[in-house]
Formats: sequence, C-alpha cells, structure tokens
Amino acid sequence: MHSNQYTLIYAAGLSILTAVILALTAEGLKPAQQANVALDTKSNILKALRMDFTEREKIEEMYDSSIEDVVVTMSGDVQEDEGADDVDLKNQINKKPEERLLPLYIHTAGSGEKHYVIPVRGTGLWGPIWGYIALEDDFNTVYGAYFDHKAETPGLGAEIAEEPFQRQFQGKKIMSEDGKFVSVNVVKSTAKSDVAPEHRVDAISGGTITSNGTDLMLENVLAPYVVYFEKLKDKKQIAASEN
Repeated sequence: MHSNQYTLIYAAGLSILTAVILALTAEGLKPAQQANVALDTKSNILKALRMDFTEREKIEEMYDSSIEDVVVTMSGDVQEDEGADDVDLKNQINKKPEERLLPLYIHTAGSGEKHYVIPVRGTGLWGPIWGYIALEDDFNTVYGAYFDHKAETPGLGAEIAEEPFQRQFQGKKIMSEDGKFVSVNVVKSTAKSDVAPEHRVDAISGGTITSNGTDLMLENVLAPYVVYFEKLKDKKQIAASEN
C-alpha cells in the first residue's frame, strides 16, 4: 500500500507532466490557429465585397491580388509605419475618435474600380458584434456589408449574420446631400423617423437591442473616416480636372 506522501508526489508529477504537454501542444498549434484567424479575416472582408469563397487557396489568391491595407487618423493622415492587421479595433473604439488609429482595406477590382472596406465593432445583447462595411469609390454609397456575433439569440439578434439583413445595406448612403455624415440607421420599418430611406435599413424583428447596437456601432466607427475620404475625394477631383 502506497503512503499518502507517495500519492501526493505522484499526483503532483502527473499534473506537472500534463500541464507541460498541454503547453507544448498549444504552442505548437499557435501558428495554425493564427493562420486560421487571418484566413477568416480575409474571407469576411471579401464577403463585405460580395465575394464568398470557401476554398482557402481562392480566398488567399483573391485577397492578396486585389486588397491592400492602410491605417489612417481622424485628421485624414496615413500612418506609413502601421498595417491594418496590426490595429486592435477593440482597443481603438474605446478611445476618443481623435486618438484612434483607423484600419482600412482598399480593394481594386480588375476594372480598376476601388472599394473601401471599414472594419466595425460594437456590442449586441449578449456580447460583441463586428463586421465590415464596403464603400464605393464615391466614399458614400455602401457596396456591401458583412456582420457576425459571438452570442446573439438565434432567430432574433443573430439575424445580423444572415444574408437578408446584410443585403439591405447595399446602395445605402452614409452622407447627406449637403455632405454631412448621417451613417446608415438601423430602425424598425414601422417607426417614425426623420432619416431618409437611403440612410436606413430595417431593424431585426424581436432583436431590438442587437439592432440598436448595430446602429450605434456604425455611427461610432464610420464617422472618424470622413475626413480621410474627403481628402481622397479632393485628390480625385484635382486629378480629373488635370486630365
């Protein structure tokens, strides 16, 4: 019969050995996990651009051949030494807008047409919600949108991750006719609103808190990009006048 001391030593040794094996396994799997996270990000950006691929090779090929990333500030300056993938959006959105680093993905189609993809992040009913909004090269019209969530209610708030809700954003405007930022408002179709139809989409039936969270997310995250887009618009107009 083994003594209590032997049992304790054996249990402690087994626990240490198990911990070491788990740590080594986790460390060994880390590169693959990071690669999968990066692939998921690329896939979601492409979905906002209305390109839904399932094959890893196709996602990598399309992303690498047509998308570049930049980081800008609210004053419209490009941070030359920063990459969009290096920006922790969760931390940035908690800062004052003027202090944020703003990641941006620029897609160039085969025709030369450009789209500008903005990552967004906010809070739903049960946890974080996030996604991407792609703008056309007028820096105003929404080309596409993709949203996802961590723990929203199936059939209710989780509908933000479904194609019917996301498709509503196509063609909507984030700027008013007089050049003021309006965002895209998520409101109930039956609610009275002073916001013009081109600036709103229907909220999710039964998902009021998630809809409100999506509405606040878009307003909070999109607004800081306006100055940068205005600078790009001015450059386009100057280039057009010189041709």
